[in-house]
Amino acid sequence: MTATPTLPTAVREPLTRRRRLSHPAAFAGIAAILVAFTAASSAPSPLYVVYQQLWGFSAVTLTVVFAVYVVGLIGALLVLGALSDHVGRRPVLAAAIALETVALVLFLTAGDVGVLLAARFLQGIATGAALTTLGAALVDLNPPHAPGRAGLINSIVPLAGLALGSLGTGALVQFAPGPTHLVFALLLAGMVLAAGVVLLMPETATRRPGGAASLVPRLGVPARLRADVLALVPVIVASWALGGLYLSLGPSVAVGVFGLGNHLIGGLVVTLLCGTGALTAFALRGHPTPRVLTLAGGLLTLGTAVALAGVQSDAVTLAGVGTVLAGVGFGASALASFGTLARLADPHERGELLAVALTIAYVAFSLPAVVAGLAATSFGLHATALVYGAVVVLLGGTALVAQRVRPA
Repeated sequence: MTATPTLPTAVREPLTRRRRLSHPAAFAGIAAILVAFTAASSAPSPLYVVYQQLWGFSAVTLTVVFAVYVVGLIGALLVLGALSDHVGRRPVLAAAIALETVALVLFLTAGDVGVLLAARFLQGIATGAALTTLGAALVDLNPPHAPGRAGLINSIVPLAGLALGSLGTGALVQFAPGPTHLVFALLLAGMVLAAGVVLLMPETATRRPGGAASLVPRLGVPARLRADVLALVPVIVASWALGGLYLSLGPSVAVGVFGLGNHLIGGLVVTLLCGTGALTAFALRGHPTPRVLTLAGGLLTLGTAVALAGVQSDAVTLAGVGTVLAGVGFGASALASFGTLARLADPHERGELLAVALTIAYVAFSLPAVVAGLAATSFGLHATALVYGAVVVLLGGTALVAQRVRPA
């Protein structure tokens, strides 16, 4: 019997390594997966009006659909936020992609509110698991010659993804066939590509004990970082509360207050805020963090106030200008807050610290929006949008004051 020839270990190992993506290619691939997840998370927003027309459910039901996504997402952040620090980035990402695929299949086949609720809940879990792991992986893969690049990508890409998902869905609903199907088919194709990237990427986190213990929900911030994190809380809350207003009520305000029935415009409402934010984060990437935080608080306050004036006076242009100004504040907030956290955290702290920041962000994003959705049924969309916006103005002013009085 002839023995099967084998390669020496010294030869086999380089061949194995060559089958993995290089660090620059993996960094780009992880950024693309982050775009896909955030785009998928905002894609249903312009479709809510369509689902309401098809299935005839109430605004309260619409709020429940929004709420179950947030429950799944925040639950995943609390339970799974630190898991990749223990078991590795690749296993957690693979599981998140698989769960997101199931959710997209449910969206694709949904014929009633029950299936829509299940899809949105599973999508929330998948997104929560993915966001912290993708953010940590970007920091792990950050090129040495550009130490701030991971923080910049973590700031820009989620906003760009939210803008892309909302605008793309609005365009498909308005101009393409199968408005409740095509977008999810495209996103499914994106998840297949994402799975390929995860299969080929190098593992960037060293396995260490404590994976099971990390599943116990907790929000831990290392003592040395607590002052920095607390200083960022007001601006994170203000900016993401504004994002919740636009993603939950923005398309409905466009239809119900301004009478704009075009679905593309419904998506454009979100894109004006988030797209402007992404461009701002890129444009301000070299500016000092204290200056960026001050700009964030000021323009979140001013922009929201101008947008409110537009809603109150039924002036679409004024509301649009206010949205763009607030979007600049949103982008400045994301750049300064997530960029700071990416820079401060040690490798074994990255997943958990990003989970803390994202939990704060998504609680601010979701709870006011859920309350607003319920209030809209009793007090009307116009009054609810005005009160919600006034709260965001107050939060933005608080963030501005917090930065002004913070010791240098």
